[in-house]
Amino acid sequence: MFSDQKFINQKLVIQKISISAFAIFLLSLLLAPVYAKHHESGEATLAMALANESRSETDRARDEGRKPAQVIEFLGVSSGMTVIDVLAAGGYYTEVLSLAVGDAGKVYAQNSEGMLRFRDGANEKAISARLKDNRLANVERLNTSIADMGLAENSIDAAITALNFHDIYNGSGAEAALGASKAVFAALKPNAVFGVIDHHGNSGNDNAALHRIEMALVIETLEKAGFQIETSDLLSNPADTRDKTVFDSSIRGKTDRFMIRARKPG
Repeated sequence: MFSDQKFINQKLVIQKISISAFAIFLLSLLLAPVYAKHHESGEATLAMALANESRSETDRARDEGRKPAQVIEFLGVSSGMTVIDVLAAGGYYTEVLSLAVGDAGKVYAQNSEGMLRFRDGANEKAISARLKDNRLANVERLNTSIADMGLAENSIDAAITALNFHDIYNGSGAEAALGASKAVFAALKPNAVFGVIDHHGNSGNDNAALHRIEMALVIETLEKAGFQIETSDLLSNPADTRDKTVFDSSIRGKTDRFMIRARKPG
């Protein structure tokens, strides 16, 4: 009698688990279209904002190769976030981030002294013009080194650096690149993401001269800093043979690029 009752109890438990599993499965089917619609809606809304003529014609021309709305979606940047554009240069991604996080969000545009002096101050002039008259009210400039950004630890929701990592690694060495990665890691909140975009380089090439880098070296550096890695081929271009300088007129703006989503563990 006791064994029969035990069997019945076990059967009831199994039935409850099966029902719960089916309910979860059914709920996931019901919510999937809602999530997909929200996903598409966020990207479409940002794409519309990026198409606005308030952005410069030069920036809008760059969008085809840079796919900013899809990049932002991949990195998970959304309204209300506090984010940082690391080595923002003239601020192309600073403005993209400004539109993505909206009035409730905040963007730090970080530039080192060397970046601002580059090419007779071209980046200083460009970002000053971009932000003139409080044009992007949710943006604050940080004219600092990456190692000393003055940000509290665990305070940033997301970070991005585009086409800069190769300069740090090739110009100042692996340890400098690791130090910069650790500084960004410290500023990010747990589970926050650091997006790194750069030009693919091939092993055996003089990538320093070509202004490229092997993706494996970037991943190795980011993992040493503590990040967990996911990659995307969204910005890839198989037509780029990776043996020309990124400034070559035949490939400029159309290089084969990798994108890394480096997540700080929770």
